[in-house]
Amino acid sequence: MNKAISAFLLLAMLIQIIKPLGLPGLRRRADFWKLAVVAFVAWSVTLLVRP
Repeated sequence: MNKAISAFLLLAMLIQIIKPLGLPGLRRRADFWKLAVVAFVAWSVTLLVRP
């Protein structure tokens, strides 16, 4: 699951740099760092929840 989340969010960051997604808060190319923060939080949560 952790690898799937990582792959999905890396793909979203790459797409954001090429062509912005247009979602609220992600309208500019420079907003890809917000996806990196979400990826870090999701990765941390999965590590903490996993036994």
